[in-house]
Amino acid sequence: MDAIRTDRLTKRFDGVTAVDSLSLTVAPGELFGLIGPDGAGKTTSLRMLTGIMDPTAGEAWVLERHVGREAEAIKADIGYMSQRFGLYPDLTVMENLDFYADIYQVPVRGRAEKIDRLLAFSNLAPFRRRQAGNLSGGMKQKLGLACALVHTPKVLFLDEPTNGVDPVSRRDFWRILYQLLKEGVAICVTTAYLDEADRCHRVGLMHQGRLIACDTPDRLRALMPGVLLEIRTEQPRAAARLLREQLPDVQVGQFGDRVHLVSTRPAAGEAAGRDILRDAGMPLLGSRSVEPSLEDVFIAILGRHGER
Repeated sequence: MDAIRTDRLTKRFDGVTAVDSLSLTVAPGELFGLIGPDGAGKTTSLRMLTGIMDPTAGEAWVLERHVGREAEAIKADIGYMSQRFGLYPDLTVMENLDFYADIYQVPVRGRAEKIDRLLAFSNLAPFRRRQAGNLSGGMKQKLGLACALVHTPKVLFLDEPTNGVDPVSRRDFWRILYQLLKEGVAICVTTAYLDEADRCHRVGLMHQGRLIACDTPDRLRALMPGVLLEIRTEQPRAAARLLREQLPDVQVGQFGDRVHLVSTRPAAGEAAGRDILRDAGMPLLGSRSVEPSLEDVFIAILGRHGER
């Protein structure tokens, strides 16, 4: 049984196609990541899968229930955490959890024990009496997750849950997700952090509403054509711009103080890059072949689709 299944799921807004024929499956206990630039259709996809938004065309099933025809039945078995999760800042941590337990009709009997487990699970037990508005960004996200888990869902939808969260809180958040996977919960998460996508079992790359690649992180890396060269120079931004202009058939990207260049002929590519930068007064400080990151792969795939 698939936890999530879509068949050519489509959403249009006033002639603009936000999601275009999305077809995918997610298994129970699988961590599936949707990544892509702003406007790629990630959030719209999650809203359709949770029954918040009706599709223009196509179909979707969650736990073998049709999202359109059985939306109310599905809600009891899913958790959804939007980018701006609806915590109530004037309520304490405990009051927020109780409120969501009421919404999901969690039985009073056994509720206290369940909430205690969630507080321990998310490391929020010492803050149960603190108002949500006085929590740090990372703690708010963990409280949002705890509220989404209060009714013990079988499928969890998370829309960029760690956006703007500090690195330590991001690490804690992912630790919690891994614990949920051990319990068989299927998780579909959108993220703007491609290093986080590397933690997923499978990743779907979305662009302009379409799913342009979907596989494990390692298999996605195999889609990278040629060899990835990492070039160091004192002016990486100017170097990347110049290499794009002078080498129009080569994929070039800037990553911090490094420039990444994808070449099917690495020796020739390195020599050409060195000559171009030397002539411009930007000599190489060093270069080497490196394993591509998912960000490199994503940029390369977008390049094939006409995006530079």
